[in-house]
Amino acid sequence: MAEEPWLTIIGLGEDGLTGLTDASRDALAQAEIVTGAARHLALLTGLRAETRVWPVPFADGIAPLIALRGRRVVMLASGDPFWFGAGSVVTRHLAPGEWRAIPGVSCFALAAARLGWPMEETVVLGLHAAPLARIRPHLAPGRRVLATLRDGEAVGNLAAYLTAAGFGSAQLSVLESLGGPRERVRQVAAADYDLSDVTHPVAVGVEPAGDGAVLSLASGRADAWFDNDGQITKRPVRALALSALAPRPGELLWDIGAGSGSISIEWLLAHPSLRAIGFEGNPERAARARENALRMGVDRLRVIDATAPDGLADQPQPDAVFVGGGLSQALLDRLFALLPGGTRLVAHAVTLESEALIARWHADKGGSLLRIELAEALPLGRKRGWKSAYPVVQWSVTL
Repeated sequence: MAEEPWLTIIGLGEDGLTGLTDASRDALAQAEIVTGAARHLALLTGLRAETRVWPVPFADGIAPLIALRGRRVVMLASGDPFWFGAGSVVTRHLAPGEWRAIPGVSCFALAAARLGWPMEETVVLGLHAAPLARIRPHLAPGRRVLATLRDGEAVGNLAAYLTAAGFGSAQLSVLESLGGPRERVRQVAAADYDLSDVTHPVAVGVEPAGDGAVLSLASGRADAWFDNDGQITKRPVRALALSALAPRPGELLWDIGAGSGSISIEWLLAHPSLRAIGFEGNPERAARARENALRMGVDRLRVIDATAPDGLADQPQPDAVFVGGGLSQALLDRLFALLPGGTRLVAHAVTLESEALIARWHADKGGSLLRIELAEALPLGRKRGWKSAYPVVQWSVTL
């Protein structure tokens, strides 16, 4: 017969013992040790078990918890521990069967119930331990966002962020201590925010409004979104590159010669499960790519300060590779030796030398070779004329 789990993770509401299920009460009654934030422990009265306050930062509590293996332990978490909660952070260190979870009602469910918002149409974000800019892709009139925040100061910072982004008219619903005796819900416009007594735990409902720029959902966002020094894959060419890279959920991109990071950033904007690593040998450009990613809400972009192929060593293998700079025989040799079959490769060439290089590789390896020639209508005296950009040759191939 399989042994019972030694660890029980209980999702605790702000009503303490009142909202616990019978299973949660039984686990607490049988526990030798109960661990959790001081706030959670204070919500429970009459515990017979030893109590241990979980340390800050959160990661420091993992090893002490695992050292208790074999004893009856209850870990307290907020609401649903597996929705932007601590549950998955802990269980990734444990084997199946070592733990069980008894979730409570999530703060998002409580917030939606208070506001009357349909959850399936609402963006849900955990901003209590993440940059506020992660909300940026979702700022569009008519959208609704529910976000957890660290504390009252963070709510004020969010209001200031929205106002600076041109969404000062956004309606904020500040929801404190949902489900408990201290519950409070207040509404205020972001530009008029002046609440100084917001208490933790807190969530905020955001209804964007104003004349702030809205980030398109389509690949090929305007170049103005990306701070750059001229080293950028321009909008129409970028759209064609993303189409050829064909991102799929959960995949990893290598962006070689990342420049402003525009290809990596657009890749990440396509789906929240996507990952990207940029390789950029110019320190200023590498820093700029990181800043662009943070500003556009995809701070998960990793930028390696190195050129390829040298910087490729010891990196997780990608599902797709984009070569926008530094194309060379040595790089292609390295990529074809390093990458497994099925990897998608897209390379751009502008110079005659790089064009000749990928033409030879296309003849040997196959794939698709596309010449992109664009011209833009610009003033020519008192009239208009076509100004051509340098043609770009795109080679896309699956290894």
